Amino acid sequence: MLTASRAPVLAVVQQHQEEAACLRSTRQFLVAAPHVRLHHLRRLDDRIAAHLDGLCVAGAFGSRLCEAALESPGIGEVFVATVRAIEDRSAQSLARLLSLAEAEPASGAGLRSAFGWVSAASLRGITKELLDSRSAFQRQVGLAACGMHQADAGPALAAALRDPDRVLRCRALRLAGEQGRIDLLPVCLEALSDAEESCRFQAARSALLLGDRDTSVAALHQAVGSPGPHRLDAIRLLLKVAAPTQAHAVLKNLANNPVDARALILGVGVAGDVHYLPWLIQQMADLKLTRLAGEAFSTITGLDLAYLDLELKPPQDVETGPTDDPLDAGVAMDEDDSLPWPDPVKIAAWWQVHAPRFAPGTRYFLGEPPSAPHCVEVLKNGFQRQRIGAALYLRLLQPGRPLFNTAAPAWRQLRLLAHPVL
Repeated sequence: MLTASRAPVLAVVQQHQEEAACLRSTRQFLVAAPHVRLHHLRRLDDRIAAHLDGLCVAGAFGSRLCEAALESPGIGEVFVATVRAIEDRSAQSLARLLSLAEAEPASGAGLRSAFGWVSAASLRGITKELLDSRSAFQRQVGLAACGMHQADAGPALAAALRDPDRVLRCRALRLAGEQGRIDLLPVCLEALSDAEESCRFQAARSALLLGDRDTSVAALHQAVGSPGPHRLDAIRLLLKVAAPTQAHAVLKNLANNPVDARALILGVGVAGDVHYLPWLIQQMADLKLTRLAGEAFSTITGLDLAYLDLELKPPQDVETGPTDDPLDAGVAMDEDDSLPWPDPVKIAAWWQVHAPRFAPGTRYFLGEPPSAPHCVEVLKNGFQRQRIGAALYLRLLQPGRPLFNTAAPAWRQLRLLAHPVL
């Protein structure tokens, strides 16, 4: 029992709660950022862990403070409160958080990520109860927890693949591929005719990860050719496996529509054929496309524009995100935030010197044809967006193994990367 001299200090504990919540909200952007490496993520995660430890030391006082913060249930607040509820083994608090996340879907990411943050030992008994629940939402959280810890969901996964609840079914289809469950490939292929678009996409993604290069590829072609929320992800997947002639056909179709300029540049970067590099350099003259074109150039060649001083200072007269004007309706974040502004003159000169070492018609990923050793090296040293691509390539090259989670706590990722087999 805490004595008066050792009672928690409200201001200090409150700061732990607020900082942990704020850092968790920041983390959701950094895990997919173009300028963040694993060691940067480790520093952020260490800070989050330190604040969570402070709340743990504060005991019941810290847990109550976390619950009080749920009056404004953002992703960070729900994450912190869920971590405390799990580690306190408080079934009552966890039940309230599950109800809150189900009622406020925007906060669900915070709850699910808390299950991925805590240790697998902390979830013993909890995950099973979720998987056995009558609630489709709770079963969905249970499957997410299994996915983040690479734990076998047992019969619950197979049952969820055919569940009437579309969100649960979608989660299960995604998990089947990410866990390398080749035994579930027939179910994924069957789900390519699902009535729900999201389920069809997750079925195609998982079937591709599990080794299918026929029906799933046709489904991804269809997704690329029609507008929808999964179109860009379909481009990223399809062009990782398409032969050069097939990739050229996809890119040609994208080039026919000026609205698809960004999708075309993204696709060129994924296709990895140096044949398109002179065209990419030309796109760098367009201030709206220059940073995306620079990233695509780097994705193919492995060139670090900032490190090699192949970048320009940001132009002063270009708005790249939300302004300070309260009347400005544009509130969306800049899609190319944190990407360098490439210098097309210097990059063209670099390409003229180095072009002979690249072979047109070959797929390149960060300067080399994709291979397991190269992908592992990118997972160790690349930027987050590059690491996401490397994890996908690794599983496409070696179907039947779990997909490496580039959003997992950094110390868990480092432990897995130290293992000889991924």
